[in-house]
Amino acid sequence: MTMQDEVRALARERDAVILAHNYQVPEVQDVADFVGDSLGLSREAAATDSEAIVFCGVHFMAETAKILSPDKTVLIPDLDAGCSLAASITADQLRTWKEEHPGAVVVSYVNTTAEVKAESDYCCTSGNAKAVIEAIPSDREILFLPDMFLGIWLERVTGRKLTIWLGECHVHAGIRPDDIERWQRDAPDAELLVHPECGCASQCMAFGNDKTHILSTEGMINFAKDSPKSRFLVATETGILHRLNKEAPGKRFEAVSERAICKYMKMITLEKLRDSLRDWKFEVEVEPEIAARARGAIERMVAIS
Repeated sequence: MTMQDEVRALARERDAVILAHNYQVPEVQDVADFVGDSLGLSREAAATDSEAIVFCGVHFMAETAKILSPDKTVLIPDLDAGCSLAASITADQLRTWKEEHPGAVVVSYVNTTAEVKAESDYCCTSGNAKAVIEAIPSDREILFLPDMFLGIWLERVTGRKLTIWLGECHVHAGIRPDDIERWQRDAPDAELLVHPECGCASQCMAFGNDKTHILSTEGMINFAKDSPKSRFLVATETGILHRLNKEAPGKRFEAVSERAICKYMKMITLEKLRDSLRDWKFEVEVEPEIAARARGAIERMVAIS
């Protein structure tokens, strides 16, 4: 029996659904029941009849699944799989920030801890952040956190002035304008797919051409499948290339930066996934009161988008 077969057998035996983020290693993506972005996977988790969820992603994603599925067991194969962006703001820091801006509306990117979501009015994803911002009355101050590049991009696409927390994803921030310029010079025929967390996203918007597309990870998948074009440059974590190649075969996908690798996403291996199912570890818990408040912020987002 291969390890892939062993993992699938254990999942059936344990009545567990395996969820894998787009940035996971290929062998984990290939054995998962669902592959997608963090919120899409949490929705799949909430909809499943399975008793347990094994979340192959980083810790805040497993927390979000637990928030949306409080009665299910949620496991993560490696407790150390964290997130530099989620770690850039704590609930205490957010409470202090809110005190400095009384009456402001707090919009938190889904890449945050449960405690931070609980202190927020709305959550958002990169795919629906624009709609969330535009739904808030224009006379209200908005505190946007924690990703400054996503915040700057939102200011540009909504025309709205935001008060932005200065956090960043170390992987996306490392994709720089010179990476884009080099590829545009060397591959002028290619379509450019850019995640709005990238440090180059605002510059890319200024290009004003029809070959540059600022998209969430799921937006990249859908765009590539639907596009008649054959070559794409991808500015996000390199793990998504595996899914792009599977779902849009015959097309050419190249990473704008080969350095764009999240060490936390890569901590989960097929062996750790097998061990998680076999030994029933590591269970993710969220305090019920925090989960209820965080769920409210997520539900307000869903009502808009």
